[in-house]
Amino acid sequence: MLSCDICGETVTSEPDMKAHLLIVHMENEVICPFCKLSGMNYDEMCFHIETAHFEQNELEGSFARINTIQYRTSDNRKDNTLQCRMEVNSSVHSACASNHPKISAQSLPNDGTLKQKAFYSENLTEARKFLKSKEKECDLSKIKGSIYKTMYSPPECPFCGRIEDCSQDMENHVKTKHANLLDTPSEVHACSLSTPTWPHKNEPWAQNTSLSRDHDQPLYDCPMCGLICTNYHILQEHVDLHLEESSFGQGIDRVQCSRDLELAHQLQQEEDRKRRSEESQQEMGEFQKLQRQYGLDNSGGYKQQQLRNMEIEVNRGRMHPSEFHRRKADMMESLAIGIDDGKTKTSGIIEALYRYYQNAATEVRRVWLSTEVDHFHSSFGDKGWGCGYRNFQMLLSSLLRNDAYDDCLKGMSIPCIPKIQSMIEDAWKEGFDPQGASQLNNRLQGTKAWIGACEVYTLLTSLRVKCHIVDFHKSTGPLGTHPRLFEWILNYYSSEREGSPKVVCTSKPPIYLQHQGHSRTVVGIEERKNRTLCLLIFDPGCPSREMQKLLKQDMEASNLKQLRKFVGNLKHKQYQIVAVEGVLSSEEKVARRQASQVFTAEKIP
Repeated sequence: MLSCDICGETVTSEPDMKAHLLIVHMENEVICPFCKLSGMNYDEMCFHIETAHFEQNELEGSFARINTIQYRTSDNRKDNTLQCRMEVNSSVHSACASNHPKISAQSLPNDGTLKQKAFYSENLTEARKFLKSKEKECDLSKIKGSIYKTMYSPPECPFCGRIEDCSQDMENHVKTKHANLLDTPSEVHACSLSTPTWPHKNEPWAQNTSLSRDHDQPLYDCPMCGLICTNYHILQEHVDLHLEESSFGQGIDRVQCSRDLELAHQLQQEEDRKRRSEESQQEMGEFQKLQRQYGLDNSGGYKQQQLRNMEIEVNRGRMHPSEFHRRKADMMESLAIGIDDGKTKTSGIIEALYRYYQNAATEVRRVWLSTEVDHFHSSFGDKGWGCGYRNFQMLLSSLLRNDAYDDCLKGMSIPCIPKIQSMIEDAWKEGFDPQGASQLNNRLQGTKAWIGACEVYTLLTSLRVKCHIVDFHKSTGPLGTHPRLFEWILNYYSSEREGSPKVVCTSKPPIYLQHQGHSRTVVGIEERKNRTLCLLIFDPGCPSREMQKLLKQDMEASNLKQLRKFVGNLKHKQYQIVAVEGVLSSEEKVARRQASQVFTAEKIP
């Protein structure tokens, strides 16, 4: 005989059992006893009851579960209801197991409850009959009552200890009698105003649920602070407060972050302002340094510097006070008439050089000299900035000796430096070189402003002296040298190389030579026997006592060292020369004045 594990039906053979299972059970529809859900198999229905009807179906403890499964036949829709209700606690389980050997601890799970596995026990029918008989004998209803009372003790007021029959009455009692105490969140969270409710096992608080040892009531641990609550809904409210506080804290953090960003922005702006201020001060300092260097710092001009330096000499004991007053008087006279006093002039050097090359200088193959030119050196009044003016005086001294320039320079003398400044300002007023005038603020008198090739060209052109500028803007030889510069000067002084004498005194004026920071005057060029070239240069920085040595009859070669400049001695990045070519007509002067609106120069290379 075979017994059906589901309904307990007894059949005689295995084929009959298969037919019974197919017809009665597999073709029947399983319906949930709580919500009437259908359309699923038995295992799915068990899972549904476990999850959706957990509170109605089972109590965590020694109390057994209640399973009610209703089957409905699909063909005749006849209700076949199987109700298996087993309420077993630990004491009943042990008593029944001892009186009925087929119900043992092996047929129960580890937690002492009967789950759906009981439906698959081969002793299910006998156990049901045994329990029915024992219910009468042991008065199972009393046992269930005692268990119910143990599990479901009446709610007790957490404030005054009063016991009510149900949770609704207790809730009303607390709200009416202890309403003023409900404002304290900690007291509300710690109390239970209703019957303990088992959480759904999928809820986030289900993992923190435990049972009170005293009353077997569920306890809920706050996952954020560890506070124990006896009611699931109170725990939810408590956690909501945590979340609100966290949101508020995040808001504070955002505000603090915004303030920090604003502070950082302010600090950055302050740092930028400080940096710009420092850069501006640095630029201003550099600009003022350049102004001082080029004589544009409004510290006075030739006259003021001359007096100041002579006072220093007197204070140091290098000049007698009487000498100071004598020189001061001479200076004031010179400034009044606009003519140089000649105290820094040295004449006759070109003639002395001619004699030297005629009688000595065996290493020189040929030499070309300019027309007679006087050397002017710097004085107390223009030391450090007057080289351009002194070179113009040298060039003008040569032009005044040349009859070809009498028409444009008739009745002119060597002007003093303040007079030269005034003459350049007059040329600017005529319309020459407006860009250069703008760079120097259209003012030279009373300043120590430097002048260069452009200002010398402007002044000569305004005097109707024909000249042009040649710009050697980059090196044309090894090691930064300028051999093309030497070749150009050689071609300027010499039109015929071969067949000429060793020493040639040409009719060509000297050449104004400008480079960064200084200017000099080229008065000749040597061609040595090894075919190398050497320039002869007057430097306004060389004092008169040194130039006087060149006037001696027994002049030595060492005395020419200060004049000679070989290719390797001129290594500045750029050189400019102003070469005089003749006299301009009035029409040519006007044309050159128009051309000077945009200054151009011949560039080599």
